[in-house]
Amino acid sequence: MRKTILSDLDLHLFNEGNHYRAYEKLGSHAATFDGESGLHFAVWAPNADRVSVVGDFNRWDGRVNVCEPLHSSGIWTTFVPGLGWGEKYKYEVRAKNGALVLKADPYARRFEVPPRSATIAWDASGYQWNDQAWIAARAASGNQLERPVSIYEVHLGSWRRGLANEALSYRDLADQLVPYVTEMGYTHVELLPVMEHPFTGSWGYQVTGFFAPTSRFGPPEDFKRFIDACHQAGIGVILDWVPGHFPKDGYGLIRFDGTALYEHEDTRLGEHKEWGTLVFNYGRHEVRNFLLSNALFWLDEYHADGLRVDAVASMLYLDYSRKDGQWLPNRFGGRENLDAIDFLRQLNIVVHEQFPGALMIAEESTAWPAVSRPVYTGGLGFTFKWNMGWMHDMLRYMSKDPVHRKWQHNDITFSMLYAYTENFVLPFSHDEVVHGKRAMVSKMPGDTWQRFANLRALYGYMFGHPGKKLNFMGGEFGQTREWDHDHSLDWHLAVYPEHKGLQQLVRDLNRVYREEPSLHELDVRPEGFSWIDCNDHESSIVSFVRRSKDPADFTLFILNFTPVVRHGYRLGVPEAGWYREVINTDAAAYGGSNVGNQGRVPADAIPTHGYEHSVSLTVPPLACLMLKPDRDRAARAPAEPQAGVPAGAPGEPPAGPREG
Repeated sequence: MRKTILSDLDLHLFNEGNHYRAYEKLGSHAATFDGESGLHFAVWAPNADRVSVVGDFNRWDGRVNVCEPLHSSGIWTTFVPGLGWGEKYKYEVRAKNGALVLKADPYARRFEVPPRSATIAWDASGYQWNDQAWIAARAASGNQLERPVSIYEVHLGSWRRGLANEALSYRDLADQLVPYVTEMGYTHVELLPVMEHPFTGSWGYQVTGFFAPTSRFGPPEDFKRFIDACHQAGIGVILDWVPGHFPKDGYGLIRFDGTALYEHEDTRLGEHKEWGTLVFNYGRHEVRNFLLSNALFWLDEYHADGLRVDAVASMLYLDYSRKDGQWLPNRFGGRENLDAIDFLRQLNIVVHEQFPGALMIAEESTAWPAVSRPVYTGGLGFTFKWNMGWMHDMLRYMSKDPVHRKWQHNDITFSMLYAYTENFVLPFSHDEVVHGKRAMVSKMPGDTWQRFANLRALYGYMFGHPGKKLNFMGGEFGQTREWDHDHSLDWHLAVYPEHKGLQQLVRDLNRVYREEPSLHELDVRPEGFSWIDCNDHESSIVSFVRRSKDPADFTLFILNFTPVVRHGYRLGVPEAGWYREVINTDAAAYGGSNVGNQGRVPADAIPTHGYEHSVSLTVPPLACLMLKPDRDRAARAPAEPQAGVPAGAPGEPPAGPREG
């Protein structure tokens, strides 16, 4: 009788690509047979001549613990009595041609700390979670498209470091990062890939241990503790997930059994030469099973609240980053990767069925249609898609000297022509602050004052524009140098007024965004947005209304992208009464010049912009104003100034060069 934990049903489901919990059977697992306890090993290697488990326990001798093939499934198993958690091991795989290779377990739960590469038998299922209320609330949260989503994107190895430039542990991050994210008001953190990877400089995007959180920061239980701490603080956790490719490290998935098993044999299908990586063969059932069960593993075992799927475009197109002659068309002669499309649809169907409330976010940079539309309507089934077009347009616009912006006005309005074709996230991600692209504040033109004012206005527009929000770490306090994955963010800058003010603005924007239904409830529906005036290119000013499902609830935005103060600027408004400044990015509290409207302004019965009433505003320089009807105070004297609202009378700003 074979000593195996895999049933015939397990083998059937695995071979047809539908074993969604394959990680519970493949890899190393504790087992007991005939009264003997030990470890059961299972690995898929259908074309191998022999597979053995090797480790310190058998002096790494492949002749000792030889696996047996299970029927025609391609899975090899063995049971080694007396072994327990913490054993280091690999598989010794002998190919048909006699070549021997040592391979890490594709389903391993833990690895040695790089550059060492042995897999470690491990079970973190004994961790006692304390987030039951969070998980229950997430499942019952309803339509995720109507909820506020403001994401803080983080690289765990460089958010903050110790005095000797050592990386913080998962425990340190639970104690330091979680309170910071809470204080800043973000709804979610998104972690650059935490799956085990050999090269730190890949930022985690070249994965060798798909089921193992990197050991750089501690054991798996400590990573669970970090996620648990996030949930108890009311913060969701999104994991960056990389199903598009894998590296060529010899102990990894490459030619696992001596053949192209996880990848394609033909490099025109199976290799990203630009990245030096290999493409998964999505047409092979067992490969799809590996990836599907991996996605579900992080949602199940680690309680992740969603996955941001990396480089979706590279999966969808057979000719992605390839020249003529370097790719093969599909069976219809097209360039679409039909197997990848089927995989992504199956992935999103299964995730949404099994984990209600989980977010599936596509980093997809092309015009592929219906990425975030349901599969039953012909879409790919993602919850959200990154709006790369808006990001590129806005950064191009903001890089211009304000005197030239009137010629680029289309850059700030064009996005509304396609804003509802997808469910969008507006991203200023890690990719925008590396490789010579400069830090966010350093992209802005002008002197120090103008650079920070520009960035404050940009963030104001981001929080007013339809779409969920994502900002990479450091952007919230004005990191001035590019991100360096080997060093901490420059936290010492946050004590200086302009940096501290920017940080306070982001904190207030997050708070208002979460509190105001008009800023998030109708993000993906046209009735949630209308322009007041998008044509004032001469002044480089735009204004618009955001609405919630309650027709009476709305918020006004007006943005001035020049350093000229606009006095008596008349703006049409939907109703009579008083309007209060909710946010003024030029407030002194944010490092601005404190130009404003003394907190609130009355509407006049003067028709403007198609409305029966209008307000006469002093529009601050390089700033965003956010206003709401002050219905409860319509007959009262001006209110006491609040945070983010200038207290002084309107006037020219006291600092910073101005054109005009």
